[in-house]
Amino acid sequence: MKNTKKIVVILLAVVLAVAGIFVACSKNPAGGEDTTAPDAEAKAVKVGFIFLHDENSTYDLNFINAAKEACEEAGVEYVLKTNIPEGNECYETAADLVDQGCNIVFADSFGHEDFMIQAAKEFPEVQFCHATGTKAHTENLANYHNAFASIYEGRFLAGVAAGMKLNEIKEAGKLKGDVPKMGYIGAYTYAEVISGYTSFYLGAKSICPDVVMDVKFTGSWYDETAEKEAAQALIDGGADLISQHADSMGAPTACEKAGIPDVSYNGSTVDACPNTFIVSSKINWAPYFKYIIGCVQKGEAIDADWTGTIATGSVELTDVNEKAAAKGTVEKIEEVKAQLEAGTLHVFDTSTFTVKGKTLETYMADVDTDEAFKGDTEAIKDGYFDESASRSAPYFDVQIDGITLLDTAF
Repeated sequence: MKNTKKIVVILLAVVLAVAGIFVACSKNPAGGEDTTAPDAEAKAVKVGFIFLHDENSTYDLNFINAAKEACEEAGVEYVLKTNIPEGNECYETAADLVDQGCNIVFADSFGHEDFMIQAAKEFPEVQFCHATGTKAHTENLANYHNAFASIYEGRFLAGVAAGMKLNEIKEAGKLKGDVPKMGYIGAYTYAEVISGYTSFYLGAKSICPDVVMDVKFTGSWYDETAEKEAAQALIDGGADLISQHADSMGAPTACEKAGIPDVSYNGSTVDACPNTFIVSSKINWAPYFKYIIGCVQKGEAIDADWTGTIATGSVELTDVNEKAAAKGTVEKIEEVKAQLEAGTLHVFDTSTFTVKGKTLETYMADVDTDEAFKGDTEAIKDGYFDESASRSAPYFDVQIDGITLLDTAF
């Protein structure tokens, strides 16, 4: 009789468990783009994503694709919220995602940070993760985290491809001026942008030593008209090649129309620009998304500052468009990539650039962000500026020789 009771109890437990799985799988919360995966064990995690723009922005599309890949591979629910400004709308969206049952909320733009911190303080049971932010290591909140990648290495490699192309143009006698000249479109004069254009320039300079570069800023991460106009102004100013840290197709399409080689960012533009696109560097955010999902599933702490690398699969280059690239570009990129991975080459090696004619021997970087923007951390170590040692977000903001800023209003 006792054995019979035990069997009945076991059968009831199995029935209840199956019913619970059925109920959980049938839930479909409203709001955003919501995908429910069939893996019942993954139901402990639901991720809400906040994006500054939508799929029309190369920057946001890169995040969106990675979010879908990571969540679907992990078998977890996710909600995508697009076109969320860098204002109180970010906090309101984060709170809404918490109400929808998300226990991870991620935002992708620098200006979202303060509003994500506000939400993290209000909802301590939810993990808030933010790309490009600078404050997690000083806020000391157990549920607030920053993430970025050593994309300066990817930009350096993209610069190598640019240098190869400039040498080809030079050897063919087709330079517009006396020396090879690049143009670069940046959004703002933030350290992230400065680090980006400097690493790109140094990559090109390592191959084409006499290259110079002009930089124009737009004051927006996504402004197709401004980016196209900036690219055209740089082309008119004698640029032999263009690159950018801005998110629309404005600059690439201007290059295609003018027949000027272009090195893009965040994804290939070869379909729209088959004759001028060379290569693009990008951060692959899928490894980070998989990491934070795994941490929450296992009940493990998420790093306050997480930096993806070439080794983690976070720093990538698209396929080289050999129609536009110089011969031997693919092989050269692989050679330099191996040196970066081995640690025998450093992007910001102080022997490769000067500041006002002098080698940089010491530099106090602004790592612990405050209102004064005062340097607080020595960044020069073993002969190079160590960009990722103290936090995940870039803090290289040195103005080196060879690069001319045509405007600094932003």
